[in-house]
Amino acid sequence: MTIPANDDNQRPVWFVSGGTRWKSYLERGYWRCFPSTHNHSAPVAEITSDMQPGDRIALKEDRFRERVRRDASGQFAPSVGIWATGEISQNNLPDSASLQVRWDWSADGVRYVRNCPVAALDFRDDECIWRLTRDTDAGRAFIAEALGESIVAAPELPLQPPTYTAADIISDGCFLERPQLEIMLQRLHARRNIILQGPPGTGKTWLARRLAYALVGSRDDDRVRPLQFHANMSYENFVRGWRPSGDGRLELVDGPFLRLIDDARQDPDAPYVMVIEEINRGNPAQIFGEMLTLLEADQRHPGAALALAHPDPGVPEERVYIPPNVYVIGTMNVADRSLALVDFALRRRFAFFDLAPVFGDAWRSWVSVNCGIPAAFLSDVARKLTELNDQIAADPTLGRQFRIGHSVVTPPPGAPIAHPSEWFQQVEATEIAPLLAEYWFDRPETADAAKSKLLANL
Repeated sequence: MTIPANDDNQRPVWFVSGGTRWKSYLERGYWRCFPSTHNHSAPVAEITSDMQPGDRIALKEDRFRERVRRDASGQFAPSVGIWATGEISQNNLPDSASLQVRWDWSADGVRYVRNCPVAALDFRDDECIWRLTRDTDAGRAFIAEALGESIVAAPELPLQPPTYTAADIISDGCFLERPQLEIMLQRLHARRNIILQGPPGTGKTWLARRLAYALVGSRDDDRVRPLQFHANMSYENFVRGWRPSGDGRLELVDGPFLRLIDDARQDPDAPYVMVIEEINRGNPAQIFGEMLTLLEADQRHPGAALALAHPDPGVPEERVYIPPNVYVIGTMNVADRSLALVDFALRRRFAFFDLAPVFGDAWRSWVSVNCGIPAAFLSDVARKLTELNDQIAADPTLGRQFRIGHSVVTPPPGAPIAHPSEWFQQVEATEIAPLLAEYWFDRPETADAAKSKLLANL
């Protein structure tokens, strides 16, 4: 059925991002443009120039939600979450970024509007502003539902079972027992924050991402965000800071952690995970700032919200909290003495798990099946590396954190090893021997003896 249009309906309707500030927008009767990082070189005044008094405006979520609704034929349909609708009352304010808005409707929570006509959207900014007109039947129908002029009922999608679990972690090549993985996931649910620590080569980064997938229930890279700390990482990079824009001015930019918080608040029923590799390569206390307090599992509520070190000038009395569906998984190398020690304030907010080299039945079976190396040969490799690791752990100048991880002798799947002896000799010469020479730089005879044991009777 064709929906009639009239002269009053020729104005565009603007769908704008609510972000973490949507409640402040409603309370104070305004909206402010924060251009996406993709288009940050475009002046804000240029992006908002067509938004005129009298135009209708809707405060939306940042992303489409294809998993929320199905259309009449039962197919997935792009949907948009709407927080509120209103009318622009004034533009061209002094900062060129804000609009006065008479908000005339708001929901207690987000309301999803189905069948968003993606092809008809005019993206003025990738994440911030969408412009839609009533020039098409699809556009008119969507606007009518979005503005509450007509509400079309649509069935909720049934809950989908998880597609990635602890069992999948094991089938991917984890050599830990399933009960160990279940405990990690249980502690992650309870504490919200865990750190995997251990010697290099024990699969910390590999396991961290797969624990995140298991928590989320799928390999959803939109809700699993990896990041690495380093010596130059700062609060301004991680949470929020001032950065130069293309027009020669400074603009306030939210970092990856604040963006994760924003996304999680808009999608409260789904877990969001930040995987921080090498969490002790930077200064965690300085990088997290006030977020260190908010990481506490019992501080995940609006009542615990704190002001940020760099508050948004357009949002007076802005307060931020970390919602309960945000999780943090860190990895930490405990062998490198040049790295920063994690202070007790951070330790109290994380559950810690030690990963050790694993050369048991699970490792032998996986490498044998996936790489074609005979199990008997792998048993010999496991025995030699276990003896070497025992020697390293017993050395008072080294210790358990300097043991050699199993990833050194775990080839990638799908690449059969035709000559196992040659393969192991290459691994010993290029990876293990240089490490032993560095461990025992003042005792070369000890390093040479250890190398000889590894290559004996191949």
